[in-house]
Amino acid sequence: MTHPDPELPASRPEAHASAKQARELRYWQRSRRLSFALLLVWGVVTFGGSFFARELSFNFFGWPFSFWLAAQGALLIYCVIVAFHAWAMRRLDEAAQTDAL
Repeated sequence: MTHPDPELPASRPEAHASAKQARELRYWQRSRRLSFALLLVWGVVTFGGSFFARELSFNFFGWPFSFWLAAQGALLIYCVIVAFHAWAMRRLDEAAQTDAL
């Protein structure tokens, strides 16, 4: 069975290929944007926390905050970054599979 209107883009193979390329391009743009944002958060936590460690001289649960940030806080934030990346990429992959991008 043929499509009723041969002028519609879905009936031309080259239009279908370019639509697929556009979807793939949007997928990779969103994936790169997500990775860049999470790397930026990682960099701020890693280098910002160590750069400003001396100014963070108040006690937090009985320990100096700079110690807590280096020993526990940064690791927790890294785990949150990994979990968020997995969740966001799963959503992005599902959207790409259903062509909802």
